[in-house]
Amino acid sequence: MPEWPLQDAKNRFSAVVAAALAGEPQRVTRRGKPAVVVLADEEYERLRHLEKATAPTFAELLLAMPQDGGEFERLPLEPRDVDF
Repeated sequence: MPEWPLQDAKNRFSAVVAAALAGEPQRVTRRGKPAVVVLADEEYERLRHLEKATAPTFAELLLAMPQDGGEFERLPLEPRDVDF
């Protein structure tokens, strides 16, 4: 994946966008470290759809919780004083 220093990406933003639209994501670095990736909207939407399709449902997450008989260790804490 091509890398662009931030200043170059700002100066040549049209080229960065054109390359991303041509199907090749463009990485932009800041202070020599990867910062962002510019990619075509179609690719972004495809990735979002793929992520949603593979994400577990809330019910699946609940069913995946450990089944230990409902026992857990309570911490020895004193209740706080409450004024009513």
